[in-house]
Amino acid sequence: MASIKYNPNGQKGKITYNSDIVSGIVVLSLQETEGIELVPSKSKGIKLCFEKEGIFADISVIAHYGYKVPELAYRIQQNIKQMVESMTKYKIAKVDVHVQSVIFPDAARNETASEQPAERDAAQEDPDKKNN
Repeated sequence: MASIKYNPNGQKGKITYNSDIVSGIVVLSLQETEGIELVPSKSKGIKLCFEKEGIFADISVIAHYGYKVPELAYRIQQNIKQMVESMTKYKIAKVDVHVQSVIFPDAARNETASEQPAERDAAQEDPDKKNN
């Protein structure tokens, strides 16, 4: 648990942020991003490195089926940058996004699993038969 000091414009006194606060802001920004879930681990898939150039974030998420991964990654990067920079005045130097897996809808899984082999074979022979 590191404390980070921030001294804006050479003012007297200083503002100190605990790294857990910045991590909490990142979690909040990820929870507000539609189409993803946090990785179920102690760190929630978030790794932050505080450097002179700014904060380097390494983010792992689980995507929902139907969302475009490049768009998700871009939205994650923008949300983290906007929230951290507006709440702490720190700069985000880089956000790397790793999509660990994809969550598929249960309905699609159940429909495929519940089809009988004979129904699948018939549908493959006559595609119009399945649509009726």
